[in-house]
Amino acid sequence: MTPTPLATHDFDPEQSQAALDFLKRARWDLRQLRKLHVYRDRFQLIDVNGDCLEVRGVGYPDAAVVELLKAVNAAFDPETIHNPTDADFKELAAGRRHPWAEDRVM
Repeated sequence: MTPTPLATHDFDPEQSQAALDFLKRARWDLRQLRKLHVYRDRFQLIDVNGDCLEVRGVGYPDAAVVELLKAVNAAFDPETIHNPTDADFKELAAGRRHPWAEDRVM
């Protein structure tokens, strides 16, 4: 069962920054993120209470979804996210963590 979104945003490829701003602003309407459902034409952020936000017009086949998923710390492989699936959606874990000093060059 798909939860009813608290807020939605219609993605425009010309203005991807607007979607990032929506995620930053509306993210605080949710509790701790639990999972993401990525469909062919939209994706949903779902929290521990089952509440969700939805971005329409971008899905796993689109290249722009990688930037949006990284913005919400989704745990996914950027090289395989675009592969087709027989299921209705791809379920991703939320709250990816980075190891200490990952960004440093040794």
